[in-house]
Amino acid sequence: MSYLEYNARYVPVGFRKLLYLNWPVIILLTAVSGAGFLMLYSVAGGSATPWMEPQIKRFGLGMALMLTIAMVPIWFWRNMAALAYIVSFLLLIAVEFFGSTGMGAQRWIDLGFMRLQPSELMKVGMVMLLAAYYDWLPLKKASHPFWVLIPLFIIVLPTLLVLSQPDLGTAILLVAGGGAVMFMAGVHWAYFATVIAAVIGTVVAVFESRGTAWQLLQDYQYRRIDTFLDPSNDPLGAGYHITQAKIALGSGGWTGRGFMQGTQSRLNFLPEKHTDFIFTTLAEEFGFIGAFALLSLYALIVLFCVISAINNKDRFASLLTLGVAMTFFLYFAVNMSMVMGLAPVVGVPLPLVSYGGSAMLVLLIAFGLVQSAHVHRPR
Repeated sequence: MSYLEYNARYVPVGFRKLLYLNWPVIILLTAVSGAGFLMLYSVAGGSATPWMEPQIKRFGLGMALMLTIAMVPIWFWRNMAALAYIVSFLLLIAVEFFGSTGMGAQRWIDLGFMRLQPSELMKVGMVMLLAAYYDWLPLKKASHPFWVLIPLFIIVLPTLLVLSQPDLGTAILLVAGGGAVMFMAGVHWAYFATVIAAVIGTVVAVFESRGTAWQLLQDYQYRRIDTFLDPSNDPLGAGYHITQAKIALGSGGWTGRGFMQGTQSRLNFLPEKHTDFIFTTLAEEFGFIGAFALLSLYALIVLFCVISAINNKDRFASLLTLGVAMTFFLYFAVNMSMVMGLAPVVGVPLPLVSYGGSAMLVLLIAFGLVQSAHVHRPR
């Protein structure tokens, strides 16, 4: 009797599903979150409050949600894709009228016990709907102009609402994540080449127009570009954040200054040290080795998700898994690029490490969908 036949005959269904979970991904997610707890403890000066303790509680709730979602058959989530997108879209509209404001942006809905960021939900809802759409659409129609317009609307409509908040970082993740699902679903590469060429052409036109009668941006916007390219132009103003981040990254060296010994974070030179710039705190305290270890954990999570998607014969489940993996990859890639000065500072948190309730819960819910796809894959 084979292992699968034994399980089917003697092991209860609920326990069998627990055995079928993608346990390497669960272990890696726990390891990354554990690193986040340590860093939040450090930036608070050796205290569980105000950041580490609530983050641990959210992680516990998120893991419970992930396991619960994983037990539900993947066909159910396919049927719920449109509803998830519509609810997320309505919440984005609600932000425009009832949203709470913080740091100059209106992005949250205050639920009393937590502040919900609907744009985080939209990242998952959009991937679900696109995966369901391409599961329904025959592959030979994927590149037809008419059938390409529909997913474009699915991506563009919430992106415009997110940009109005304003939240450039999340808008970039929505566009890139949606585009990745379209590409993996079989949309012809020529569409993406056209978009990339248009973006490059726009960037060239912006620089070439500077100082001319047809200048495309305002002078202050060009000064922001100058500061991004060379933060030393305004080290105490617009370039302050990235300058301090680079100092923290460089001072960590190979092995770091030691846990809770980082001067940039301890002396409050680092901006947003518990959210967007927490990676620089980790790099200062644990050095290149610590930063590389965290990056390796992230890479392994993506790798195991890709392997699961490749081995899954269900098109919706495969596209959903790849979409979540790509969204997760963009999260940490954009954040790390941002704090190292390789990309503009656009306010993207480091997944499962930065402090934040909505981002952590939504990510774990997304991985619950990945687990459901893995548990209920055809065998």
